[in-house]
Amino acid sequence: MKKLRIFDIQRGSYVDGPGVRTVVFFKGCNLNCAWCHNPESKSSLPQILFYRNRCADCGRCNAICPEKAILPTHETDHAICLRCGKCDVFCPENARSLCGRDATADEIVRDLLRDKAYFDASDGGVTFSGGECMLQIDGLDEVLRKCNDEKIHTAVDTAGNVPWEYFERILPITDLFLYDIKHIDDEKHQIGTGVSNRFILDNLAKLLTLYPKKVLIRVPVIPGFNDDRTSLCGIGSWLTEFPKPVGVELLPYHSMGEHKAEAVGAKPFIAQPPKPEEFEQLKRLFFQQMEGNK
Repeated sequence: MKKLRIFDIQRGSYVDGPGVRTVVFFKGCNLNCAWCHNPESKSSLPQILFYRNRCADCGRCNAICPEKAILPTHETDHAICLRCGKCDVFCPENARSLCGRDATADEIVRDLLRDKAYFDASDGGVTFSGGECMLQIDGLDEVLRKCNDEKIHTAVDTAGNVPWEYFERILPITDLFLYDIKHIDDEKHQIGTGVSNRFILDNLAKLLTLYPKKVLIRVPVIPGFNDDRTSLCGIGSWLTEFPKPVGVELLPYHSMGEHKAEAVGAKPFIAQPPKPEEFEQLKRLFFQQMEGNK
């Protein structure tokens, strides 16, 4: 049985598809968005996260580490770290955390079935997210089929930067795709995410043409990247060329990924979340553009 590498399962979500949902976060992503809200999802490998503000400088992590991979700064030397998780277990302040574990599709579905009553009562279900869950297509295919067998509504949260064949493979067993679109301009997309948007837009165009009722578009609005009228209206104008999806959502930037970026040893993206009135104005411009281009 194929194992999937995940890093979290969160219950009671109202923002990752219809109804009450449980979200399974897969590890590994082929985008490198500077503002990533889940920077611990980028690497496909397990990682030790270090939260400096919690550290009491007790030295237990270094004493227990079999490879002495804890530096004098208390950060981890990832080149020699075995990712055994002993420092996580023995840290009395929860300053260290092992992020990433392997689970079978059966194990995940067993866990999801605990929430089946909530799914049924709210027309909710499970959302597979990440990272990029479609990079683990074999395991994703297996767990989606098992969810279908249990009559659990399924959603796949994706950036779409995968071969179209991956979509074709799971289309019959996926009820909804939460599809991120970040920028229409390819050069700017590469600057912000590290990759071209060619696969992303090509795949989305096919989905919207063939299966619009399976697509919910989500646009993260990022300060200094796409929060200007030209960028957002460019996305809105492009979307009007295709059949109408289930919905289109604009998601305001939030800063919750900053401390997690520091925990994985990455440079945090520092920006001010938009003020509510500013964000509402951007939403009006975006949806007016979509309506005006019909």
